Amino acid sequence: MDRVTSVPVTVTVGEEPESNPSANPWFGDILADRLSRRRAISGGVATAVSLAVASDALARGRDDDHHGRGRGKGHGRDHDSRRPLSPTFTAVPHSTADAVIVPEGYSVQVLIPEGEALVRGAAPYIPGDFNSGAEREKQIGAHHDGMAYFPFVHGDAGNRHGVLCVNHENINPELIHPATEGGTYEAGNFRPVEDEVRKELASHGVSVVEISRNNGRGRGSGAWRVEASRLNRRINVFTPMEITGPVRGSDLLKTKYSPKGTRTRGTLNNCANGFTPWGTYLTCEENWAGYFYNTGTRPREQTRYGVPGAPTSTLGWGTRPEDEYTRFNLTPVEGASATQDYRNEANTFGWVVEIDPLDPKSTPRKHTALGRMGHEGAELAPVTAGRPITVYLGDDARGEYLYKFVTKDAYRPGRTNGSIFDRGTLYVAKFEADGTGRWVALEFGRSGLTAENGFASQAEVLVNTRSAADFVGATRMDRPEWTAVNRFKREVYLACTNNSQRGVAANQPVNAANPRARNPDGHIIGWRERGGHYESTRFDWFILFAAGATRETVLALGAADSVYQGDVQYAVQAFPYNALKQRFLGEEASLNSPDGMYVARSGILWIQTDGYSSASRGFGNQQMLAADPKTGDLRRFLTGPVGCEITGITETPDGRTLFVNIQHPEGSSTWPNINGETRPRSATLVITKDDGGIVGT
Repeated sequence: MDRVTSVPVTVTVGEEPESNPSANPWFGDILADRLSRRRAISGGVATAVSLAVASDALARGRDDDHHGRGRGKGHGRDHDSRRPLSPTFTAVPHSTADAVIVPEGYSVQVLIPEGEALVRGAAPYIPGDFNSGAEREKQIGAHHDGMAYFPFVHGDAGNRHGVLCVNHENINPELIHPATEGGTYEAGNFRPVEDEVRKELASHGVSVVEISRNNGRGRGSGAWRVEASRLNRRINVFTPMEITGPVRGSDLLKTKYSPKGTRTRGTLNNCANGFTPWGTYLTCEENWAGYFYNTGTRPREQTRYGVPGAPTSTLGWGTRPEDEYTRFNLTPVEGASATQDYRNEANTFGWVVEIDPLDPKSTPRKHTALGRMGHEGAELAPVTAGRPITVYLGDDARGEYLYKFVTKDAYRPGRTNGSIFDRGTLYVAKFEADGTGRWVALEFGRSGLTAENGFASQAEVLVNTRSAADFVGATRMDRPEWTAVNRFKREVYLACTNNSQRGVAANQPVNAANPRARNPDGHIIGWRERGGHYESTRFDWFILFAAGATRETVLALGAADSVYQGDVQYAVQAFPYNALKQRFLGEEASLNSPDGMYVARSGILWIQTDGYSSASRGFGNQQMLAADPKTGDLRRFLTGPVGCEITGITETPDGRTLFVNIQHPEGSSTWPNINGETRPRSATLVITKDDGGIVGT
């Protein structure tokens, strides 16, 4: 995701301010309580992070379907080992180079950079001269983020030919407009140049791209390429969308565009993702609130999500007079009804959107039963025939919550489709200091979610998901990001990126699940659902990794003495920590701000970062690390160019090709420097092992 500001009154588009006014407990307070109960001191340093790792006996049960990404013959996994593999490569060091660096024995190809022609008849990318807004609608978007690969068929052919769905989260206006116009507005009216607005909207959304690998001989052998396919398409802020689930037809969704409250236009700030066993893509709308504004009285469903009271200084789409742009102005028209203006337009954003990558004529669907928030992914647990489907959902802003959705209906292979998401229960997590937790249902009529308490229907609960979670006392987290399910251990992981205000701001004390004051580095939480079933309402949790600089670096700087002296949480305050082995990690594993996560078919847990570079603390550019959750081994696999975020990850069914995204290289970066161009561009990496083996092993 793009970086999030910590100042509530300052909203930058694509970033989400802290907007949780509740007095709900913070995870850090809960963990602090847990550590104080069960403190284990070794050599004068606290090492009690992983005191309640659940027993392997909880991992009973089986998975009848392992998340196949194709349809028909493409349902299986080529690499489906019953035992996970471990990372075996030699870790790469931190780097400040404007380059992608991987271990010896691996190769990297750059694929689908921002602006590359996608659909038939698209204009080529124009370095230095810039394309128009109309041209960008047929080109690859900006800020590559979450993605998934859908093989066409099962077997080796699926490892060489398929469809890649890629999210486009945000933009750098100064990099997509000519220097003479970038960031400027029409004189006197704060109205952006119309073509600039069109290009900005077109740069968001999703790209659906058919790709194939050339396995012939000679030049280009083994390289991937974009096919000239009827499947190639851009889904952006103009694309018509259907609304499904309990909020469909609600008064809260009725607009001038859709008086019945059943449709909307477009998807915004697409961050992480998910995919389904029936072969569809789930894209998640994260920091959408800052694109809108309301100069009048803002209702709960706007203030709780951080919708500003005036156009942002970055973009002013809603100041344009055209209908497709003015909808970003939520200010009610005096004397008009909701069906005559766009006061409810923002309520049609903040959802999980399902896209069929193999049907270019299909209409994307926004599934409201999964809740409205700053969605950071939609991770499906491995599905089992005859049992409901469970989806894990993070809400990425400081102080927000962890959720999961459980379908009402059971999964039936070959028969289930996206309509299963229309009925089910949305839960929010409450962590306890004793290492247990429970999922609280956000359901009208339960847990006090009634009209007397401000929730008159399930539609109101879902449009105001954050407020409902506030009401039931959910645990506030340090920016809950991506979730990942480890089917080998039946564990689920959550990346908590960071929170520099933890233990500093009066309303952000430490707690058991967010244990570190001044937490600039973040941590990864793990849990196991009780009884071995993902739909369980009770779980046992632990800290998997605590991020940070190396112990040697912190001690050399004297920070340990000046900041953490006498602190019983000294270890997890300052250093990267392996909770499974209860030991400090060295340079090859030092990291800050874990963000993206993915458990590969091999069993390797990939961890991607979006934090800060700091030579004084030993950090270079952003990175991707490989972890073995069983042994706790963690090592750096990749470092990116200057100013980028490492994000988005998927693989071919055999695990021998890994796709990773480089988002917003900026500052002094000129990456990927295609044909000598110096303007930086987001792009997808294709990573393979030179000996043809499984990536990471």
